[in-house]
Amino acid sequence: MNRPPASPPPADRVTAWLRHRLGRAVVLSYVAALLLPGPGLWLRSDHTVPIGTVTGLPLSTAPLLLSLVLFSAGLQVPVRELGRLLRKPTALLAGMVLHLVIPLLVIPVVAFGLHRTPDSDGGSGLITAMILIVAMPVAAGATVWTGKGDGDQPTMVGLVLASTVLSPLTIPLVITTLVPLLDESYADTLATTGRTANGGFALVTVVLPCAVGILLRLALPTTWLNRALRVIVPVALAGSLVLTYVNASGALSSFLAHPRPLLFAAALAVAALVCLLSFALGRTAARLLHLDGPVSSSLTLACGMNNSSASAVLITTTLPDKPHLLLPVLAYGLLQKTAASRVVQAAGRRHPPCPASP
Repeated sequence: MNRPPASPPPADRVTAWLRHRLGRAVVLSYVAALLLPGPGLWLRSDHTVPIGTVTGLPLSTAPLLLSLVLFSAGLQVPVRELGRLLRKPTALLAGMVLHLVIPLLVIPVVAFGLHRTPDSDGGSGLITAMILIVAMPVAAGATVWTGKGDGDQPTMVGLVLASTVLSPLTIPLVITTLVPLLDESYADTLATTGRTANGGFALVTVVLPCAVGILLRLALPTTWLNRALRVIVPVALAGSLVLTYVNASGALSSFLAHPRPLLFAAALAVAALVCLLSFALGRTAARLLHLDGPVSSSLTLACGMNNSSASAVLITTTLPDKPHLLLPVLAYGLLQKTAASRVVQAAGRRHPPCPASP
């Protein structure tokens, strides 16, 4: 007699429920930041945890939440599946080259258009925010979209890992190269931010948590690893929503205090343009390289999906006096998920799943 399949553990059901509704949950985080920004603003500021009676441990919520999300991503990386990618590294090398080249192609186009607007600083604030987005490594969440569609998971995992490991070098390089596009005040600001990224932000907040997660995955027995994943993954998903709420609270509270509809519209338009061009260049490169369908889909997603949470945390920690720079970052975060959904749907139409065998 055939036994009915065992139902998944409650923790797995919670994780699946969260992932299935993640897009709506992000929107709700934005709404919560709009209606109740107070707790988010409190979390956004630095705090000190007392140690003894004399000293205290400084604590910043946003970098801590980002580290949790990236640690969880590292813990889920199927490292042993990367062997095939290393034997055929075309997609990996192309993705890393595009990760550096696309910002150098897209941002000057945006800057050229903004310099001809009546804005007093030639749109330097918006350009600064977009530079800090496109300089970041490939978003770990891109692996989720690859799993939803017809993408090649080892290719995507390799691109996320490679861009993350190299981020202490690539982030300052992209920032330094594009600084001349800004006016003097924002150029100084971005240069300072670049030195912060080079001085430890990328290494401590981005690379180290991901590396610890990968090493822990390799070290733990399978049973322990499964137990750890059932706890850490839903906690990290919830942490990513709290991080979204914290970042949105800083941007939207500033906007409500000093409404600037033109700035909001410009932020949305610029984010949409950069997102569209990044995905389009990734798709064009995949076609020119004659990559097969799943690898092409993963490369396209990797080119358009940057870690906007990391750029928001970098702005929050290094530019707390410029919360308006978070507006295009938040817009890009939503738009890249929308574009990723379109890429996944298009890939599904081109390569429908085969019918199950009887």
